[in-house]
Amino acid sequence: MRILRITMILCYTERMSGNSFGTIFRVTTFGESHGHALGAIVDGCPAGVRIDKCDIQAALDRRKPGTARGGKQNIATTTRREEDSVEILSGVFEGVSTGTPIALVIQNTSQRSNDYANLKTTFRPGHADFTYAQKYGVRDWRGGGRASGRETASRVAAGAIASAFLKTLGITATAYTIRAAGIACTERDMTVIEQNALRACDTTAAKKMEAKIAQLHADGESAGGIVECTVQGVCTGLGEPVFDKLDAELAKAVMSIGAVKGIEFGSGFSAVDMLGSAHNDAMRAHDGKPVFLSNNAGGILGGISNGNDIIFRAAIKPVPSISKMQETVRDQGDVFADSELVIEGRHDVCLCPRIVPVIEAMTSIVLADMALRARCSRA
Repeated sequence: MRILRITMILCYTERMSGNSFGTIFRVTTFGESHGHALGAIVDGCPAGVRIDKCDIQAALDRRKPGTARGGKQNIATTTRREEDSVEILSGVFEGVSTGTPIALVIQNTSQRSNDYANLKTTFRPGHADFTYAQKYGVRDWRGGGRASGRETASRVAAGAIASAFLKTLGITATAYTIRAAGIACTERDMTVIEQNALRACDTTAAKKMEAKIAQLHADGESAGGIVECTVQGVCTGLGEPVFDKLDAELAKAVMSIGAVKGIEFGSGFSAVDMLGSAHNDAMRAHDGKPVFLSNNAGGILGGISNGNDIIFRAAIKPVPSISKMQETVRDQGDVFADSELVIEGRHDVCLCPRIVPVIEAMTSIVLADMALRARCSRA
């Protein structure tokens, strides 16, 4: 009985920490924005998967802030410059996974912690400063600590491992901006996603987004948007009902990204205004195989993939760190007092372009886990 109780406590503690994700393909991340390093432990990756460090680095380079095409500074992103050079510490031998935990480390090299000195006792509106302090009684105020968007570098590195495994199954996840700063894409051209600073699927809309974001940057403001993700090559049968539905796991994964405030699959919230006859995806037989005539379900029925492309959209909030004067409170030890705050430091104006690879990473981690779990479902 005592052994059972200890086991239950250990299991609860593991769950409670909230730093791990996945069942078979399991990812644990660590590190803070201004700490020595960030990283991830990927456990459960099957042996024999080709792991190319260059592919992991390429994924991290897409997440980094940088320059737009033509060499101009990308006005949407922070001016913080990190090399994000990844080091593989274990789990890979002669270019393939060994089946043991894969440890990935990314050093921080461009911290400017003094930029955040005024946040030691003052809380940024819209950020996690206040809630972290209330939960733990202590917080790393340098750049937001673990609540910083920089934490996503660990996710992207781990997602590259998941993507390498999914490649063996013919599965790919592609995310892109469809709305930013109040401007929406009217076309979906996947060939132009990496050809504009917003990673939008519409070149004309992307130019308008850039102009609007430049204006917001000058005004000390920020903007949000919507990122869509399309997953191709998924077979039927991925997803574990009842509580581990594929869309439920994807929702948890995507909603765990700090800036995401909502998610919808397929026709999403517009389904509330549709009739059942219009929303139901009719089926016909083609060469003896079932084919869906539409995809309002977003590729998932009853929490299980149906063979269609999986399509979902994530709502991205405006960046909370803006240079305008904001009303807040400061901690005076035993009481809080009114305060005003002007945020310094280097921050994004719109997170959409940098959150694209993060959404792809979290999607890949979920699909890798579900693909491995599906192997246990039937003889």
